[in-house]
Amino acid sequence: MQNLNEANKPLIYSCSGCSSAAQMANAIALKIDRSGLAEMSCIAGVGGNVKKLVRLAKSGRKIIAVDGCPLACSKACLANHQLKPDLHFDLSDYDVPKKNGQDYNQDQMETVLGKIEHAIKPVVEQCDEIAN
Repeated sequence: MQNLNEANKPLIYSCSGCSSAAQMANAIALKIDRSGLAEMSCIAGVGGNVKKLVRLAKSGRKIIAVDGCPLACSKACLANHQLKPDLHFDLSDYDVPKKNGQDYNQDQMETVLGKIEHAIKPVVEQCDEIAN
């Protein structure tokens, strides 16, 4: 699978709160963005009703949301604009602990990243087929 052009990639949003789980969610989304599988966009902008970012979120592209905990803040920000992610990941489902004032475990992040990358491949491949 090759990298998609920007206009066809799924969008990925993540929580980026203060807990270790939130920061892991953000790190996972960044790694997926940097790998070329998806384009990361700003969930704070969507939540803050920034027109350009809301327009991008509503562009019809597939949406992936990664949240650090069951509060599901990125999913909630999307819902405020009547958007539902095509794929949603709650890191607590992967036994990621939510700790304040601590960093996430790097090895655990790499393991969870691999699982999420595997889970999003069908969506990425679907976007690739649409583009071609």
